[in-house]
Amino acid sequence: AGSKLREIFDKINNLLSGRSVQSGGRAVSVTQHPQALDFVFYKLAEKFVRQGEEEVASHHDAAFPIAVVASGIWETHPRVGDLFLAHLHKKCPYSVPFYPALKEGSSMEEYQRMLGYQVKDSMVEEQDNFLKRMSGMIRLYAALIQLRWPYGDQQGTHPHGLNYGWRWLAQMLNMEPLADVTATLLFDFLEVCGNALMRQYQVQFWKIMLLLQEEYVPRIEAITSSGQMGSLMRLKQFVQKCIQEKKICLPTGTLQPAFWKS
Repeated sequence: AGSKLREIFDKINNLLSGRSVQSGGRAVSVTQHPQALDFVFYKLAEKFVRQGEEEVASHHDAAFPIAVVASGIWETHPRVGDLFLAHLHKKCPYSVPFYPALKEGSSMEEYQRMLGYQVKDSMVEEQDNFLKRMSGMIRLYAALIQLRWPYGDQQGTHPHGLNYGWRWLAQMLNMEPLADVTATLLFDFLEVCGNALMRQYQVQFWKIMLLLQEEYVPRIEAITSSGQMGSLMRLKQFVQKCIQEKKICLPTGTLQPAFWKS
């Protein structure tokens, strides 16, 4: 409910603003230790990213309530935003976007960690689980760049708005695709913020969608094995449908005005 989100936002904002808040049955304040505020900024940003990796990965609709709170906190406390991006880029280099290369002298295990895989006792996580986590983080990012906290001071610009999404999309299409990963993340990104990008960039947006359909999808296809076709087909059908209908629907889970009255 909207009222519940306001409570969560107020509690986090109060904590970061030096006011005392109740947590675990006791009052806590960042004024109690000289490094408390730095610590809270760091852990809060880390937690937002983890919610993308876990919550949003399992429940796509969760991207919007989490992102709108994160966006509002970022606007009020800019350091949280810097740290959010740092955690996001480390856990999901594709959010930069960046495909790390294997450096001389690096072990395979180190390299897989750089690519975002979880490695425990030399065991690398399953590809499906890896893609699910990356999707969750990209979906959270795609929601965050288009949302603003509705009770904030709307005078300034969004601290990390849609122009960053446009840049991400353009940079992705300038990179050599990776099998499975590129198709999955392009689909996730466009499903969540395609509608917002379409409204903002109009003719330019449709040019990039045509480029995606005519030039980039065939490039992904060329490196995709038969076992990895699922993500590519999803992207292909999505782009085709959008171009045919000349529209991208609002994503499911969008916070409508009525939500804030709940």
